[in-house]
Amino acid sequence: MNKYRCRICGYVYDPAMGDPDNGVEPNTAFEDIPDDWVCPVCGAIKSEFEIL
Repeated sequence: MNKYRCRICGYVYDPAMGDPDNGVEPNTAFEDIPDDWVCPVCGAIKSEFEIL
């Protein structure tokens, strides 16, 4: 699974880690994150992320 970086603040979403603090379990592909999820650092929407 690919990692994705927020173009606003540089946060990297790592599927192996997920984002458990915001309801995204480890091993969740970026594509499978709900569309209303936002960057946990700056609040950017998913479309502001780019593949690494």
